[in-house]
Amino acid sequence: MVTSQHAGPRTGSGPARAPGRASRRRDAAYPYALYLPAAVVFGVVFLVPTAMAFYFALTRWTLFDSTFVGLDNFRDFLAEQNLSIGFGNTLFYAVLTSGLKVVLGLLLGVLLTSRLRLRGFLRSVVFFPTLVSTVAVGITFSMLLKPDTGLVNEALAVVGVDGRDWLGDATTALLSVALVDVWKGVGLATVIYIAGIMSIPAEYYQAVAVDGGGAWHRFRHITLPLSRPATYSVIILSFIGGLRSFDLIWTMTRGGPGFTSDTIASIIYKQYQAGFFGLSTAGNVLLFLVVTVIAVPLNHFLGKRQVAA
Repeated sequence: MVTSQHAGPRTGSGPARAPGRASRRRDAAYPYALYLPAAVVFGVVFLVPTAMAFYFALTRWTLFDSTFVGLDNFRDFLAEQNLSIGFGNTLFYAVLTSGLKVVLGLLLGVLLTSRLRLRGFLRSVVFFPTLVSTVAVGITFSMLLKPDTGLVNEALAVVGVDGRDWLGDATTALLSVALVDVWKGVGLATVIYIAGIMSIPAEYYQAVAVDGGGAWHRFRHITLPLSRPATYSVIILSFIGGLRSFDLIWTMTRGGPGFTSDTIASIIYKQYQAGFFGLSTAGNVLLFLVVTVIAVPLNHFLGKRQVAA
């Protein structure tokens, strides 16, 4: 029997061993180490400020001092006489703006994925308002909606329609701001819908065409149901944005006339302006809880609908 004279190098005196427990732990921990930078940023930017907000909501504080008062700030904020108006306005604003963004975004998405000659240019035009500063949009439309010199009322006068004080009338102030918000934000909704529609396989549309279906059948049986993920994304983003909306409302109406267009965010800001920092912090915590209580179940419900579909 011939034996090899040139065996390969050996690293130990015994047979090769399976990786030890420490090595397996190191291999298992390696993917989580990749999450560490994002976890640090998330903790510093979100978790730490959130924890500090919950603490300062329980105090009366200034820049250099704080006094613990327990739940007094929450009780005082909930006793705010305009809070019920602000809460109702917030829900109305969020539902209206998110609903219009879904409808208009879907229609524009269908239009801008069709065979239009100027399709690329029109996509840029629709998305452009999203890039403009919200404060700049608010100031611009405040000028356009002025009752005497605004371009909107002058254009209505040309066709024989009497304009009104859109931002000074309690019945139209919040509605006017909401429509401006839709004009500014529908571009993002449209882009989401364009991405969703373009991901639908062309074979589905070809099958409808073979069966003799027209444009309505393509929209009803293919585009609408298969763009549900885009619809859910637009609903969640728009609804949360509507609940938190402040800058456009403050720029255009400052919650007026009176308190008729106040939202929870504008009420919080007014408390901050008055120097009630602990009270405004408690309001921010309550707004955070309201958004969470509404958005989390809504996201869960829409997620279940998407899986079921």
